[in-house]
Amino acid sequence: MDNFEFCNPVRIIFGKDRIRDLNEYIPSGVKVMIIYGGGSIFRNGVYEKVKNALKGVNTCEFGGVEPNPCHETCMRAVTQIRDSGVDFLLAVGGGSVIDATKYIAAAVYFKGDPWQILSRNASINKTMPFGSVLTLPATGTEMNANSVISKQSSGEKLAFSDPKVMPQFSILDPTTSASLPQKQVANGIVDAFVHVIEQYLTYPNHAPLQDRMAEAILKTLIEEGPKVYKNPADYDAMANLMWCSTMALNGLISRGVPEDWMIHMIGHELTAFHGIDHARTLAVVLPGVWWVFREEKGEKLEQYATRVWNIHDGSPAEKVVRAIERTTEFFESLNIATKLSNYNIGIDTVEKIVQRFKKRRWTAIGDREMGTPEKVREILEHQLK
Repeated sequence: MDNFEFCNPVRIIFGKDRIRDLNEYIPSGVKVMIIYGGGSIFRNGVYEKVKNALKGVNTCEFGGVEPNPCHETCMRAVTQIRDSGVDFLLAVGGGSVIDATKYIAAAVYFKGDPWQILSRNASINKTMPFGSVLTLPATGTEMNANSVISKQSSGEKLAFSDPKVMPQFSILDPTTSASLPQKQVANGIVDAFVHVIEQYLTYPNHAPLQDRMAEAILKTLIEEGPKVYKNPADYDAMANLMWCSTMALNGLISRGVPEDWMIHMIGHELTAFHGIDHARTLAVVLPGVWWVFREEKGEKLEQYATRVWNIHDGSPAEKVVRAIERTTEFFESLNIATKLSNYNIGIDTVEKIVQRFKKRRWTAIGDREMGTPEKVREILEHQLK
């Protein structure tokens, strides 16, 4: 196990009807901007619950945050904040809304073009405090320092991470997700699943506790995911999915072990070029990464096959192939396609992504820097078939 530090200051308020306690966690005397997305919080009653909980608090609102939130939209929020004397932000929505709020919180005080936070890893010196009310379990952003933002003008999708943009608190009420469409539930399951994979399926590093915690999350997603997909109003199943999604990316299972994130880096480009849902890009890329690096990742893939899927028969190579097949079958059971051809994507997009990696000088990505541009081409070409 590698040396590590761990500090996660986010307060989690979990359970049914916890939104009514929201005012307890808002600092006194502040003006709060409520940030939300396309309006689902009005249809599912969450907006009314939030407003009732904030009676007596000075509030304003900013709506219209997109799935795959855009830099341009976030900058409109920044302008409104600067013009209206806002002191505190409240993200009400899913991962996109919370990611956008993190970027907004950093951009408000940033000197210069805030896009440099993503494009040049520019330092963040000061941020506006914020909290969140989660309505869609998926990304884990409610308990971490990560944010992914797209830029319409350049067709880019990039990520940044900084402890200064961690929420002060996050309210997780599974009832807020009871009316989610099946597509969004499926996306959330796959997103959380692949988050765990990126921190787990690398190479052995003598960290059995982290491995078994990761495997527990994966097995719970496999068991509970189909229940939620069938019935999002199943409170117990949704509660387990919501907590799995949070635990998948709050930093705990990645301490002291190598991480990969190759799947995400490639997947982001598919979203940037074609607007495909983030989780669906991960479901496409993951099987290709595992196939191309099935020997290099063989030891952990075999462990995954045995411990997660209970595959005990056959040679190590046969177990690996079966594990890839079982994972693909799991994604497809949620009606998530796993081939580029399912999205009418051809070789031209593969070449665009390879050239973009070369332009950015991303010459070696992944846990052992195995993901050269040529390997990226091989991964994507495999998923064309």
